[in-house]
Amino acid sequence: MKNFARVLKLSSRRYWSLAGILATSLLIAVLWGANISTLYPMVEIVFNGDTIPQYVDDQIELTSQQLTDLDEQIETEQQRIDQSTAGTPDAVSQALQLDALRSQKQLATASLESLQRLHPWVHAYCPVTPYGTLMGIVAILVGATAIKLIALTANLLLVQYIAEKTAVDLRAIFFRKALRLDLDSFGDNGSADLTARLTNDISLASAGVTVLLGRLVREPLKMAVCVIGAATVCWRLLLLVTILTPIVAIVMQHLSRAIRRASRRAMEEMSQLYGMLNDSFAGIRVVKAFNTQSFERARFNQGTQAYYRKSMKMAFYNTLARGSSEFLGMATVGLAILAGGYLVLNQQTHLLGIRMTYEPLSRGEVLLFFGFLIGASDPARKLADVWSGLQRGAAAACRVMEIIDQPIRVQEPKSPRETPRPHRKIQFRDVNYQYPSGPQVLAGLNLTVRHGETIAVVGPNGSGKSTLISLLCRFDDPQSGQVAMDDVPVCEMRTRDIRRRIALVTQRTTLFDDTIENNIRYGSPGADSHAVVRAAKLAFADDFIRRKTPLGYQTVLGTGGMRLSGGQMQRIALARAFLRDPDILILDEATSQIDLESEHLIHKALAKFLIDRTGVMITHRPTSLMLADRIVVIESGKVSDSGTHEDLIERNRFYQSLCGAEHRRSA
Repeated sequence: MKNFARVLKLSSRRYWSLAGILATSLLIAVLWGANISTLYPMVEIVFNGDTIPQYVDDQIELTSQQLTDLDEQIETEQQRIDQSTAGTPDAVSQALQLDALRSQKQLATASLESLQRLHPWVHAYCPVTPYGTLMGIVAILVGATAIKLIALTANLLLVQYIAEKTAVDLRAIFFRKALRLDLDSFGDNGSADLTARLTNDISLASAGVTVLLGRLVREPLKMAVCVIGAATVCWRLLLLVTILTPIVAIVMQHLSRAIRRASRRAMEEMSQLYGMLNDSFAGIRVVKAFNTQSFERARFNQGTQAYYRKSMKMAFYNTLARGSSEFLGMATVGLAILAGGYLVLNQQTHLLGIRMTYEPLSRGEVLLFFGFLIGASDPARKLADVWSGLQRGAAAACRVMEIIDQPIRVQEPKSPRETPRPHRKIQFRDVNYQYPSGPQVLAGLNLTVRHGETIAVVGPNGSGKSTLISLLCRFDDPQSGQVAMDDVPVCEMRTRDIRRRIALVTQRTTLFDDTIENNIRYGSPGADSHAVVRAAKLAFADDFIRRKTPLGYQTVLGTGGMRLSGGQMQRIALARAFLRDPDILILDEATSQIDLESEHLIHKALAKFLIDRTGVMITHRPTSLMLADRIVVIESGKVSDSGTHEDLIERNRFYQSLCGAEHRRSA
């Protein structure tokens, strides 16, 4: 529950709303008890043909007579005590009887004083006929109910306001942390799992807040008012009939653990369903091309069945909790009916040898006692549902906080350093890197790239080419060695300062569900429309944007840029990089999807753009390699060779095989 307490801490920021919830809950509880209290005047006054003024007069007379009788009894007992020998069993019994009589006198005196204070008011304002009295009671009952419903409406709105605001705050915190996670975290958790936690789990945590601030505040207050009312009628009888309460507590404790476990497993299955949907929809072309719709349906049905089983298990525990609490509540009421009925029907003050009251209970008092118990059982029954919802919220909060609390390897330096722009050189010094759950990729790599130099990095698959770029962008830090700009380690620089100097274009182009203009402007929000067009022209994207899209630069691309070809998407990505005006341009197989007709023009644009900039290319295409001032060969996590195309084609076997394979492929 610690994680759920952290969610509640976010809710506690709305002080006035919390105060409003408490005030309205208290008003609802008081009116709930007041409505039940109308049972007593109906039974004791109206249905006996009396009015409230008559009843008050009769009670004053009866209480006065009772005080007179008590005074006589006290005087008699005092005389008996004076005549008896001190310390004998009879003397002790007489002393106890005298104390009981004095307690009765105190209660009767207090009751008489209250009745005397009420006397002028009831004679001045209460109806003088039994039916008029009934109408007054009903009017009070209806009016109190109307006020209670208004308070309930305000209470529900305030609870929902806090719950929704908490969800907004929690989603903002979660999303901010998710954007800062290490890249391999997205491989471990997957975007579908993060999406499930951001949507479904936070919604369940918010529902837990709704339950806690709503019913878990409101219902116990209603129950407390009813318990206090029952205790006012006969507190000893109330203690007797609550012997089943510990059983309820033990049952609910065991069921709450089961509900929490079942809820967590159901949420994990929901994350799996998100993953299946994401895979199927993202790869819809492959699904249709390979005619695997039936396989995807079967896989999805299997997932939904697994979620159904977990949900039914959770529903079983919820039903069991509700049924158990309702049964034990009804057993408590039944025990109260038997005990109270025995006292009233037999006009007894003792039960099983234990004193329950000083005077036998009247029918009105015992019915009021039953009414309060039934009034307390309704909130108790609702609390069973509250407890289930609270356990689901707690389980969801744990899953959300797992991501928020997840440690991040790439930390901002406490005392950041800066280097002038543009830098003079980039250095990789004896860099070693191993993925947290994978093999070692870089093993003592050393490389220096001068400002204004364009290098092409080639090597076998898994040799560490992409890792080199990740370390330069500081997506991660090496286990040993340093990546430095002008002798300043990048781990001592702010990540935003490093990445402000860099533009990255990858093989897998990422476009957003926005206009073409905003996609090009992404990363350069201050650029105007003219700068966007210039960048598009430099990337040879302006022509197809104007001719082949319905609204030109204002055309919305849709999710993932599905309306464009691969080459068009890549040119928009290049335009985005050009607009950023970076010191370092990184191309990770960026020209692999550009058609041959545009490739020559793109290379011309790159050749012009890379003047007085540092260029790092990962490519195996000979035409792209020709753009490089130097070609670096990485094998087994180290730089095995570097030089010009002419140098490497003569001495490096891997480069010879690479160029030979590419030559045969292009032929």
